[in-house]
Amino acid sequence: MGKYRKLKDNFLKGSFKMFNQKRIQQILLALLFFVCIFVILFTSLKPQKFDINIGQRAPVDIRAPKEIEDRYETERLKDAASDQVALRYKLEPNVQIEVKKDIESFFNLVYGVREDEELDRFQKQNLIALNDLNISADVSRIALDASIERLKYLENYIYEIIEQNMSAGIKIEDLQKEKNNIKDFISGLDELDSGLKELSIAIINATIRPNQFFDPEGTDQKRQEARESIERQMIKKGEIILREGEIITADRHALLQELGLLIGVSQIDVMLYAGVALIVLVLELMIIAYIYVFNRELLDKIGRLFMIAIIFICVLIISKVLSVISIYLMPVAAAAMLWAILTDARLSFLLNLCLTLVVSVITGNDITFLFMALVGGTVGIFSVLNTQQRGSIFISGFLVSIAHLMTVMGIGLINSNEVLGVLTYGSYGFINGIFSAILTVGSLPLWESLFDVVTPLKLLELSNPNHPLLKKLLIEAPGTYHHSIIVGNLSEAAANAVGGNSLLARTGAFYHDIGKTSRPYFFKENQLTSENPHDKISPTLSSIIITSHVKDGLELAKKHNLPQEIVNFIDQHHGNTLVAYFYHKAKNSENGENVDIESFRYKGQKPQTKETAIVMLADSVEAAVRSLSSPNKEKVEKLINKIIKDKLEDGQLEESNLTLGELEKLKNTFVNVILGIFHERIEYPDLDLKEVKGRKSDESSH
Repeated sequence: MGKYRKLKDNFLKGSFKMFNQKRIQQILLALLFFVCIFVILFTSLKPQKFDINIGQRAPVDIRAPKEIEDRYETERLKDAASDQVALRYKLEPNVQIEVKKDIESFFNLVYGVREDEELDRFQKQNLIALNDLNISADVSRIALDASIERLKYLENYIYEIIEQNMSAGIKIEDLQKEKNNIKDFISGLDELDSGLKELSIAIINATIRPNQFFDPEGTDQKRQEARESIERQMIKKGEIILREGEIITADRHALLQELGLLIGVSQIDVMLYAGVALIVLVLELMIIAYIYVFNRELLDKIGRLFMIAIIFICVLIISKVLSVISIYLMPVAAAAMLWAILTDARLSFLLNLCLTLVVSVITGNDITFLFMALVGGTVGIFSVLNTQQRGSIFISGFLVSIAHLMTVMGIGLINSNEVLGVLTYGSYGFINGIFSAILTVGSLPLWESLFDVVTPLKLLELSNPNHPLLKKLLIEAPGTYHHSIIVGNLSEAAANAVGGNSLLARTGAFYHDIGKTSRPYFFKENQLTSENPHDKISPTLSSIIITSHVKDGLELAKKHNLPQEIVNFIDQHHGNTLVAYFYHKAKNSENGENVDIESFRYKGQKPQTKETAIVMLADSVEAAVRSLSSPNKEKVEKLINKIIKDKLEDGQLEESNLTLGELEKLKNTFVNVILGIFHERIEYPDLDLKEVKGRKSDESSH
């Protein structure tokens, strides 16, 4: 029990260590990708700096690298709007009431004095002269001599005049002007005699006073409202801040400093850093999320992820360089085609979108380029699917060129009437497609070799009979070569039936037995005579020789740099099956009771994929059917059923992800192909050639 626990703990520790290593690699790769894209984007968006001071002239047209507020202009317009606001005045209604009370007090005094019969005229004059309005005795006498009716009329009339003039408000500086206006108005009245006119003017001049005063709070509020009504004056991205030769003022110099356009100003553009970081982060998270949901197995292939990142970065750098000539030369479609060939088509669409968005940021979000890159990349991905010849990529490049040309011209004609300019940009887009094809074809072998990627193009090259290993197999082990070709045909048809990679299965089948070239005559298909070398050696040695063709094949594969996908077929096409013939032969020998069954098994790995499992079955089926004396459908079906059943019971297919339904499809496919190869032939009768010639001579003589 303690030993089991120790083994379990060691296994868990090892698994945890591997998990940590893989997770660390994934994190480091994601961090490296983020940093590289961030640096490229930041350096592309970082504006050119100038060594200029106040009072100097601008050496060139200086444009804003991003949108920014022109604070000086905004403040100038706000000040102008504030200055245009008139001073605000506040009307005090209590002043008019007080004036009315003063006038009422004067007339009440006059009425009271005149009604007092105990006073003589002299006393009355003196009392009226003592009024609070300081109206002179001469003028006061007029109030004593006028009739009561006329005085009451005059009183009401004065109230009306006061009401009319003070309701609108009288400012301090306008008081004398109002008094003069009232005097002129009263002087022109016909219903009043000169005395009453003089009295009314005296009363009004003595009582009327300012009732409209400066309102600092109201004025400040209106000025603030006027300032707030002015919108911020923005300088758009790409707009000229200073024209060439224009003198640099203090406000323009401050604006250049704020934008980070001055040399020697160690100002960190936090906004630019943050913006670039957010863009890169959201795009990277999109890619990671997509791979996690739809291509999770790709997360374990660090090399493939690294290849995707390198292609992204390399094309981005090339695009940045070519943007100096024209943004329409940026070969985004090259990356899309490479990803479609080297990885997965669906993933390529997302990667093309992300790369297009990043490059669009560099181009200043040019809508024409955005459309061109998206359409061109999409056409490139569709056109390279199932490509089996490198020359076909140039056709894909031509299709991308047409797509670029049509897109650029379409958007250009919508936005501009200058046909010549549109055609120029369209020609750049056309050249872009051809260049993308050249870049794809030229770099594809590099990606295939550096990252051990097996593409359909690579598989076709490997399946070429002129490949050194296949030529070696043909010359040194012709029987095995013929056997491998038939196994390849069987595997291709079977892989198609279950939705596997038929091209990979066929190519893997061609190489699965290359190890037999080391000792070809120890294998039945290469024995041209009835003499069998195994008859002269022990079953154990025979088993070692037979099983060693896997090891020999792996060594040859390593020597000729075969991709790992093909090496898997060599390693897994026998799994750890038993060499039954020699095992039973050993069991029936003198020391049969001491025979260890494990020493008669292959040391390879069980098939890990559908394709390697298919080749294992096809290999056994072809060898077994070839041993039949007179194969027919019934015999073939029975034999194939037995082979598949034996492999299942031996556990050879348990790691291959093949279902029982797929095994049934494989069986039917094997039967149809085998019957097509080993069909019954018509037995032709033996003919005597001399007799035939004699008959022809007799017929010609007649």
